[in-house]
Amino acid sequence: MKEIKILGTGCAKCNQLADAVKTVIATENIEASVEKVEDIQKIMAYNVLSTPALVVDGEVRCKGRVPDQAELKDLLTR
Repeated sequence: MKEIKILGTGCAKCNQLADAVKTVIATENIEASVEKVEDIQKIMAYNVLSTPALVVDGEVRCKGRVPDQAELKDLLTR
């Protein structure tokens, strides 16, 4: 099972990324747990300065933007 974290302080783009990730997981039948991380100290631990950020299995795969569905699928399945 993949461990996915959405890093962000709760802004609109952070929520948009979380919704998009959940949609791709459901569409592609990916087994994953999704956690939203809003604590600034925990976000900084990933060396992320711009949110939202997508972390998959401990690796930051995207930061500072919301990728489209096709790119999200690639980021979540590679």
